[in-house]
Amino acid sequence: MSWDAQDYPASMKNMKELERKRAIDIANALLADGYPDDRVIPIAMKQAERWYADASPKEKTAFKNTPSPTKHDNHDGDKSHSRLLDAKETVYYEDKQWQVKAEGGKQPSESFSTKEAAIKRAREIVKNKDSAVKVYKKDGTLQDETHPQ
Repeated sequence: MSWDAQDYPASMKNMKELERKRAIDIANALLADGYPDDRVIPIAMKQAERWYADASPKEKTAFKNTPSPTKHDNHDGDKSHSRLLDAKETVYYEDKQWQVKAEGGKQPSESFSTKEAAIKRAREIVKNKDSAVKVYKKDGTLQDETHPQ
């Protein structure tokens, strides 16, 4: 079952309108990728909340001006975002910062001054994934790979 701006899961009713629009779009794409409903809704909501918190006013305005998701949107052409949802999170050192990036992602999602803070954030991210955290040393060699409990 897919959703639109008028017909969406009850758990999304208290979200901000723009945040809910993003969650519906993410959820529909995950459904198109074959994710089960019970995983789709919490993942989409969490990702949308994070996007809303991190997005610039310009990004929010641009997204607001895109067409609202419909139940008939074709998400077959862009599976990269859902592929990254289950990707391992990597922690590595680059540009004098510890970076956190989904394996296969184009750019880091966050940067930290300490390795401990980066590892903590990566572990938070994988809590909702079927994934692991890969930690590299400053020299680029693999230090550790941990799976969520």
